[in-house]
Amino acid sequence: MTAAHVQQPDIQQPELEPWGPSEVPTTALLTDHYELTMLRAALQSGTADRRCTFELFGRRLPDGRRYGVVAGVGRALRALSHFRFDDESRQFLLDRGVVDRQTADWLADFRFSGQIWGYAEGDIYFPGSPLLIVESTFAEAVLLETLMLSIYNHDSAIASAASRMTAVADGRPCLEMGARRTQELSAVAAARAAYIAGFSGTSSLEAGRRYGVPTIGTAAHAFTLLHDSEEDAFRAQIQAMGTDTTLLVDTYDVDTAVRTAVRLTDGKIGAVRLDSGDLPVLAKHVRTLLDDLGAKDTTIIVTSDLDEWQIAALAGAPVDGYGVGTALVTGSGHPTSGFVYKMVARATSDEPDAPLVHVAKKSTGKATVGGRKYPWRRFDAAGVAETELIGIDKDPVLEHGRPLLVPLVKDGEIVGREPLDAARDRHTRARAELPLDALKMSRGEPVIETVFV
Repeated sequence: MTAAHVQQPDIQQPELEPWGPSEVPTTALLTDHYELTMLRAALQSGTADRRCTFELFGRRLPDGRRYGVVAGVGRALRALSHFRFDDESRQFLLDRGVVDRQTADWLADFRFSGQIWGYAEGDIYFPGSPLLIVESTFAEAVLLETLMLSIYNHDSAIASAASRMTAVADGRPCLEMGARRTQELSAVAAARAAYIAGFSGTSSLEAGRRYGVPTIGTAAHAFTLLHDSEEDAFRAQIQAMGTDTTLLVDTYDVDTAVRTAVRLTDGKIGAVRLDSGDLPVLAKHVRTLLDDLGAKDTTIIVTSDLDEWQIAALAGAPVDGYGVGTALVTGSGHPTSGFVYKMVARATSDEPDAPLVHVAKKSTGKATVGGRKYPWRRFDAAGVAETELIGIDKDPVLEHGRPLLVPLVKDGEIVGREPLDAARDRHTRARAELPLDALKMSRGEPVIETVFV
């Protein structure tokens, strides 16, 4: 795959706001009804200002997965920065009877003023990992539950699937092409998450504009069908985009299309794309044909409902890149990460200096671990991760390990913003720390154990 196929941005380009400069919408109603009714009841009972600690975590990994990938941090921080109850949203809540006048007046002045720590974007997580720790009053913390969960659950599911795909691709580029297979804004978020986990580009122009993800694309079968002949279609595409373009060669007869592509470019066509058929067999055939025709530098890109299993099956085929759509944007069978957001500590009274006590659920199958967490990743002498060690109310401070929490919000001020490429680089490093078993495609347990101390 050549540079012409991927529109490269400045890697330090900041992520843009998802709206124009004339309108900054509120994100406050991207939440569940019961968050507001809990707030209303807490204000009336006098417990709204009680200090609390909430944590966002997963009880388990999706079935068969050996690790998960943290994604959505940057999007969550941006959403938090616009979490404001404006006149219109407060009136809606009043009209629906969700809140009373006291609660609406309280919401008018709402600004999150607490502390948030979390796993850095692109890092690896395991069952029990506290991906997000929120310390504030009950009123402030409870309002963030649905917003944080919706972003983290979606983006981490996509990134986790994408990481498996890029791992088995073993250096060959993976390209995100799922915009037509999911809700329009979910597609943009999916492209961002996939890029963090190693995908090289996306077909989504909005992901390119908003997040700086490299964009890719040439032509579909419709462009070939538009013309009187395949040769006319190829000639038009080459004239418009140059010989470094990618030609789709399976609209009619693959052999004829490949021969035509080579003839029209004197063997200099950049790439051909295969979108159907028995891809391992066809790729070998096309590679031989290209080489025999003198087009040894022409690369082969394959698409057609790929997932990590099919990418792995193509490892021995002469394929130079993969275009992935439906499987990626649906989490490859696991469209959510199963994260929850639970209170783990609260003050004993409303006094500012009241001590915190552990709280935990004991529900069957849904028990939680009380107390504020301090996670570290412990390594063996060779620098390979061996344990997710989580201290309760104390920082374990390991000699051979690294702390996993970074500050995201301090006294209400967002401090955790970073370029998207920082998260992408972090994922590469974090995955390289894992034992080799993490990259097995067979179903298995989490590759390292989570231990609470």
